[in-house]
Amino acid sequence: MEEDYPRTLLELERRFGTEEACREYLFQLRFPDGFRCPRCGAGKSWPLQSGRVQCAGCGYQVSATAGTVFQDSRTPLTVWFRAMWWLTSQKYGVSAIALQRVLGWGSYQTAWTCLHKLRRAMIRPGRERLAGVVEVDESFLGGEEPGVLGRQIVGKALVVVAAEEDGRGIGRIRLRHIPDASSATLTSFIKDSIEPGSTVHTDGWRGYLPIQRAGYPHRISNQKGHPERASELLPRVHQVFSLLKRWLLGTHQGSVGAEHLQEYLDEFTFRFNRRKSRSRGKLFYRLAQQAVAIEPTTYRQIVDSAKHNPPKAQPVGGT
Repeated sequence: MEEDYPRTLLELERRFGTEEACREYLFQLRFPDGFRCPRCGAGKSWPLQSGRVQCAGCGYQVSATAGTVFQDSRTPLTVWFRAMWWLTSQKYGVSAIALQRVLGWGSYQTAWTCLHKLRRAMIRPGRERLAGVVEVDESFLGGEEPGVLGRQIVGKALVVVAAEEDGRGIGRIRLRHIPDASSATLTSFIKDSIEPGSTVHTDGWRGYLPIQRAGYPHRISNQKGHPERASELLPRVHQVFSLLKRWLLGTHQGSVGAEHLQEYLDEFTFRFNRRKSRSRGKLFYRLAQQAVAIEPTTYRQIVDSAKHNPPKAQPVGGT
């Protein structure tokens, strides 16, 4: 299937003004090489009045939304498509309050849930790890606290970032909200995010020392005694942190709770890694493509997951 997406808001409205048009587009994304029955593998089907298609081989009925972000949603697909467009077409994203206002939703919770479901779709299953030379460092999000030194977390959230070197610029990035800066936590992040054999460039923090045994050549730039040189020694990660903090303050007014911080980090990563895309419509296409490839979730599951599995950090706010 060729990359097929609207280029403008007017084109979006013209193409996806009906539920039928939206369902057809989702079917194309789910079956880019043509329909294949999930149950028997047959390639022939016929449409039903319900909006599903029925397999000609075994009679199994397939929905465009089952097993996707859109499953069991009472929000029409036409509205979901507008929400995806606004989320991806705005350079700095959109807050739940702004989306509620744009789409005329009476409930803030509906807008908030929609955005969090879409943020979960921004991480593509099986995505490639970073490679080459990769800078890695951690930083706090949250207000400054007198008496808190080093890498302790008190009322702040700790985030680790990996950024590929691309000449003098930045390639792709990865971000994770972490509970601490221990060697176990940092090594786990590096293994998940960076291809083995890639050179990992860090400061002299002892938590990074085991990564060489894990198969990563390790370059250390020691800033001990000269913390002001951190942005010179690891310029890419510090630029990413600066942009992230600005984005959280600008788009979300710094009101992101630590329990949901990872979803916002995923959105920032999705945007940053596609910042050179010539068409905002292509971001819409990528998000829709990934939205049909991940498991559905509910508001209650999003809230409960944050309650039961949060990193040990406090709400994010301030600078």
